[in-house]
Amino acid sequence: MSSEINKEIGIVDSNVIIYPYNGYGDQDLIRLLIERHKVNAIIHFTDPRYWIWLYQMAAEIRQQVPIFYYHIWDDLPAPHYNRPYYESCDLLMGISKQSDNIARMVMGEGNYVNIDEEVSEEDVCRPIPKTCYIPHGVNETKFFPIDRKDMRVVTMRKQLFGDVDPKFVLFYNNRNVRRKMTSDAIIAFKLFHDDMMSSGCNDDVRFVLHTQPQDEHGTDLEAVIQTLCPDIADKILITNTRLSTEDLNILYNCCDTVINIGSNEGWGLSSTEALMTGRTLINNVTGGLQDQCRFEDEDGNWIKFTPEIATNHTGQYTKCGDWVYPIFPSSINLQGSIPTPYIFDDRCDIREVGKAIKYWYKTTPEYRKECGLKGREWATGDEAGFTSQKMADRAHKAIERVLSVWTPPKRFHIYNTQQEVEKRKNKQTGLGIRL
Repeated sequence: MSSEINKEIGIVDSNVIIYPYNGYGDQDLIRLLIERHKVNAIIHFTDPRYWIWLYQMAAEIRQQVPIFYYHIWDDLPAPHYNRPYYESCDLLMGISKQSDNIARMVMGEGNYVNIDEEVSEEDVCRPIPKTCYIPHGVNETKFFPIDRKDMRVVTMRKQLFGDVDPKFVLFYNNRNVRRKMTSDAIIAFKLFHDDMMSSGCNDDVRFVLHTQPQDEHGTDLEAVIQTLCPDIADKILITNTRLSTEDLNILYNCCDTVINIGSNEGWGLSSTEALMTGRTLINNVTGGLQDQCRFEDEDGNWIKFTPEIATNHTGQYTKCGDWVYPIFPSSINLQGSIPTPYIFDDRCDIREVGKAIKYWYKTTPEYRKECGLKGREWATGDEAGFTSQKMADRAHKAIERVLSVWTPPKRFHIYNTQQEVEKRKNKQTGLGIRL
C-alpha cells in the first residue's frame, strides 16, 4: 500500500498499514495501535452505532490523542440520540451540508465551534467539538467524460447492447438494499417506457443496473423484472461484475443519465461519479443528494442549512443546476428502531420518477452533454469541490487547525445533574421539522 500511495501522489515517505479485521475493531486493538504506532489522532467514519465501543473509551483515548469523526447522517429529525457520540469527538467533519448542520443542531448553540466561519483562536482552543463541512470527493482524473465514438465506449456498448445502438441509456449504480429503492427505479422505468410507446416513440431505450441481482437486505430484482416488467425484460440489464475504476468510468460514459432515488442517502457516491463523467442526473431531494443538485436561495447562493431550514426535501427552493432533474419526495414517513428511534424516510412517487426519465429522454444528446459538462465544471470547482484533492485539502486544513491547539480534556467533570438536565433542555434547537 505504501508504494502504491507513493506512486499515486508523487511522494516517497508514506507509511500505510492495513490491519485486517472482521468488523470495526475493539478496545484492546485501539490501545495496541496507539501504543505501537505512537499515533497523533484517530479518524473514523460512517454510522456512529458501529463505534459505540470507541466512544465508551473516549475519556481514556482523549487523554492521549484526539478523536476526529468524518460523520454522516441521512435525514431529519435531528438525531438527539446521537449527542453523546458527537460530544465524544474533537472534530466533526460533515460529509454533507445536512450532516454538518444536524451535528450542530444536536449539540446546541454554544456547545461547538464551527471552524468554517471566522472564529478566534481562543474559540478553537475551547474543549468542545469543532465542526466543518467536507463534501465527499472523487478523483476527477479517474472519472471523466469520454467521447461516445471512443473505441473503449464503442466496445463496451457492444458488449452491453449487442447490435442495438440505443438512443438513451439510464444507469443505476448502487447496492440492492431497501433504502436505495432499486425496485422503484425499475418500475419507474417501465412507466416511462409504457408512456413512450403509447406516444408512438421508437423502442430505443435501455436501463443498466450495476448491482447485485439478489441481496438479503434488498430484494430479488430478476423476479421483479420477470413478473412486473416481462414485456421489457430484454431492455433492463443487470451487471454484477466487479469492475476496475477504469472500466467503471467507461460504463458511466456508455450511459446518458444516472438515477439515484434512495429514500435515505447520506451522500450518494454514484451521483458524484456521474457528475465527474459529465452525465445528467435524476436525484431524490434528500440527504447529501441535495448538495449535488446545487439548489439556490433567494439571492442566487448555494443554499445553507440552518436549524430553521434544515433540509430542502419539502421543496422550499426549486432552482438548481442544469445537470439534474430533482424529484421532491411525495411521502415523508417517520421510521425508527431501538437504537435509532426516529428518522424520516423520503420516498419518491414512481410516476414522478418516470416523468424525470422522460424529460432527459426527450432532450438531445447535445443538450445532455452540455448540461453534464456544466455539472462537472461546478463539481470540480472551488464552490463544490467534489474532488478527492479538494476533499483531502479541506480535511488536512481542519485537522491541522485542531491538532495545533488540542490539549487533553479534563479527566473528569462534576455536574449537578438536575441543573444539567434543565440546561440541555433549554439549549436544544429542535428537530428541524417545518410544516
